[in-house]
This record gives sequence, structure tokens and C-alpha cells, in this order.
Amino acid sequence: MSKAGVFTGPSGVIYRDRKRHLWFSSLFVPAIVFVGPALYFATGNNALMLWLPLAFYYLTVPVLDMLIGEDTSNPPEEVVPQLENDPYYRWILYALVPLIWGAWFYGAWFVGTQNLPWHGVLAMIYLIGGTCGVGINLGHELGHKKGKGERWLAKFVLAPCAYGHFFIEHNKGHHKDVATPEDPASSRMGESIWKFALRELPGAAKRAWRLEKDRLNAQGKSVWSLENEIIQPAIITLVAWGTVLAIFGIGLLPYILGTAFWGAFQLTSANYIEHYGLLRHKKANGRYERTQPHHSWNSNHMFSNWATFHLQRHSDHHAHPTRRYQSLRHFENLPELPNGYFGMFFISYFPPIWYKVMDKRLLEHAGNDARNINFDPAKREKLIRKYGIKHGDAPPKVAA
Repeated sequence: MSKAGVFTGPSGVIYRDRKRHLWFSSLFVPAIVFVGPALYFATGNNALMLWLPLAFYYLTVPVLDMLIGEDTSNPPEEVVPQLENDPYYRWILYALVPLIWGAWFYGAWFVGTQNLPWHGVLAMIYLIGGTCGVGINLGHELGHKKGKGERWLAKFVLAPCAYGHFFIEHNKGHHKDVATPEDPASSRMGESIWKFALRELPGAAKRAWRLEKDRLNAQGKSVWSLENEIIQPAIITLVAWGTVLAIFGIGLLPYILGTAFWGAFQLTSANYIEHYGLLRHKKANGRYERTQPHHSWNSNHMFSNWATFHLQRHSDHHAHPTRRYQSLRHFENLPELPNGYFGMFFISYFPPIWYKVMDKRLLEHAGNDARNINFDPAKREKLIRKYGIKHGDAPPKVAA
């Protein structure tokens, strides 16, 4: 039984979810995008004020992660069914859907009605594009669930930034191929985020379309039908984009495209840091080993985990993808990020700093063994020489 965040297991164990009310920060963090326009109006239309919320995301949040620290606690397994059935946690997800759409429409209104300088428009692209990134993360959490209602909400919330194909690509593509050279959404050692983006963005879209085409063809249906789960959110996108363009004019299109790109790039940034250089091995039968927690970089930094629905406990998510965010677990001896996602995103945009921070952590986790690393093929031999990586000839033994 449970009451207000207190759960009692069959054996009598009592678990109190001390993070229960902290999940509301997942609503407040994206709502900060409204602060920029509010300061703009309060300061006599000073467009520089639009940049202040970005300082919160990329400077304040990483500092909060360092100050507040990490949380390695896990709920007892015997109360997890109750924890996952508590509707409170789902209603927080549902409440974020209108907030994201409201921010997207508000941004279109603001840019469409205000005489902003170019840097003001750019700031709004970053702000609303970041909110679209939050929408992709929400679509990620909802899209993994089995209920039709949550899966449709996932499609709906992915539509503002025209990233509806993520619903297919992530679940059926990335989760299958993660931490292998075949996965366009798993970054490789020595690969900059900019090079990765050129591989990941088109690669993910192509894989999603191929997967959906194969599914529909197997059912004897045309890929060009309303049963195509990529076309479904695309229709929502066209309606939303067409509406704001009809109201504010075609001149708003570059702004809309910019927000869509930056929203998609937030996912690219997450994919880049989540599996950098990690490698699943092939078994004797030619198939890859089962995805384990150590095939994802993990972070237990508290503030950014509250803001991202435990996305940063990515290790448990990939090993158990249907597990709900409130019950994701910490495991010992995982590859750990030195900060939360907001801080790591910023570092990743500067490849020399990223390599300096992450390569030594990757090598430590891999036992300094080339057989345990997913390399950028163009950088493999150079990196082996640079770091003195052991270059084994035979692949590691993996149980069949």
C-alpha cells in the first residue's frame, strides 16, 4: 500500500520517496524560457535580456549539480510496482505537455510581433529550441510505455520540433544497436560532436523510415498511410507550423526551422555524451551481447536528474527500457560522468576540452584495452599511439 509517497512492501519494508515533490522542477526548468521575454519587456525591450535564461541552463545548473551533489539511493525492489503505479508521477509528465506547446506558441508570437535584432531572434531560437529538447526527452519517457495514450502523447510532444521519427528510431533502432559501430546514435572515441551530428542526424531519420517501412510492409500496408507512425506526428507538425505562419507570415519560417534544429541538436548532444566510446562485444554466434548498465555513461547528479526525469540514470534505462523514471536505479562500478547533462553538453561543444575530460575516464573503464572501445575509425591508430592503448588481436570472450 502507499500514501503520499510512502510505500510499504509485502515484507513490511517502508520506503519514502524523498524526491517525490522535487520532480516538479522538471516543470520549472523549461518554464524559465518565459523569464527572458518578461525581462525584455521589463527593461524597455532590451533584447540582451533574452540571453539570461541560457546562463541558468549552462552555468547555474552545472554549479547546482556540483553543490547539491549526487544521489545513489534506490527504491527497494518490492515497492517498485507500487511506485510505478502511482499516478502522481505520470501526471507530472502530462502537465509538461501543454507547457512545452505553450512555450512553443508563445515563442512564435513573441518573435512574430516584436521588432527584435538578429541576436534577439537567435536567443529565442536557443530558448525555445531548448524547450523542444525537453519535449524530446518527455517523448522519450512516454514513448517507451505500452499504453496507447502515453504513446500518442509522445508523438504529440515531439511534433513542435518536427522530430516525430524519434518515436520509432529510438525504441526500435538505438536500443537495439546501442554502443556498437552500427549505431548512428552512439558516439565513438575521438569523434567530435560536430562530426557525430553529421552522422547521427541523417542516420537516425533514415533508420526510422526504414524500420517503419519494414513494419508496414510486413503487414501488407503502404508506408504512405496514416498508420505510419512517422507520418502521424508529421501531420501535427504541419498543422502547427502552418498555423503560426498563416498568422505571423512566412518570414517566421527561419525562426521555426532554427528552433527545430536546436531542439534536435539537444538530442544529438545527449546521444553524444551517453555512450561515448563504449562498446558491446559480439558473441561467438555473431550477435551482440545483451545491453548492460555499463554500456551507458551514468550520472547521479541530483538537480539535473530532477529536471530530466532521471534521464541521466541512463545505464539502468538501457538495460531495462520500460522501467519508469521514478524507479530507475544506481549501480556500482559504472562509467560515470563528472557532471550532469547540462554541464556535459557545454563541454562537448569544445572537443579539445571534451577529450581531455572524457578520454581518460573511457580508458580507465575499458581497461586501456582497444578491444573494449568503440573508436572513430579515422582516429583509431592515432589514439592507440597517443594513449599507449593495449592493442589486442583477439576479441574479448563473451558468453554465447
